[in-house]
Amino acid sequence: MVDDAIVLQDSNKLTLRLVPCDVLARVAPVADQIAQFEVDLAQQLAEADCPVAALEPRVEPRVYERDGFVLTLWTYYEPATPHQIPPADYAHALERLHAGMRKVDLPTPHFTDRVEQAQQLVTDRDRSPELADADRRLLGDTLQSLRSSIGNRNAAEQLLHGEPHPGNLLTTKNGPLFIDLETCCRGPVEFDLAHAPDEVAAHYPGVDHDLLRECRILMLAMVTAWRWDRNDQLPNGRRLAAEWLSQIRAALDHRDSDHPR
Repeated sequence: MVDDAIVLQDSNKLTLRLVPCDVLARVAPVADQIAQFEVDLAQQLAEADCPVAALEPRVEPRVYERDGFVLTLWTYYEPATPHQIPPADYAHALERLHAGMRKVDLPTPHFTDRVEQAQQLVTDRDRSPELADADRRLLGDTLQSLRSSIGNRNAAEQLLHGEPHPGNLLTTKNGPLFIDLETCCRGPVEFDLAHAPDEVAAHYPGVDHDLLRECRILMLAMVTAWRWDRNDQLPNGRRLAAEWLSQIRAALDHRDSDHPR
């Protein structure tokens, strides 16, 4: 029974807390959804004892469709305190997630597919009309060069979360739990670590720090590109994009000074 729906997030996907039953609902247009993939993956990751948010156990684990929208139902977790997760705990949760993901058998895109989507956005002036020419060239060149550089390293690859940033890691009484599995892809673990706070990598075993540095710049270029999408609904997205462009330039200058040609 639902008496009210509390909006928890309204960006490119709507997230609602349904009360009094305390269920989390995620809603998206049919045209943009990969909800079935997320549901299937969540079930397999739960079976592998991964630290991920669970589907709502009181209903059938499936995708519901109505009026041009799809809806999935998840367990609602009361936030625990403190909200900030220590870097060592963050790294341990990500390591556990990656270990479980190596047991999952599900077709997933490659991280370079996501890079290509960002590249297509940057080259399409109709989709990113506010992006200045110089910034468009910077993003396009950065995405292309780092996509090639990272791919040429032939690093070990596996299933990844895709965006395990702090906004996708809940602090709960059950410990840290990752959410938002629709971004999962295959690639080196450094691609995931690039989304986490800098201090986390120090607690994750076997990190290639040169590769991580390239992945951090690539990740920043990708999220910056998405903020220039004319349909992007992230609050303050354009302001963040302008700040990130400056960070990309600084990171590239620092990398070039460390490795002069």
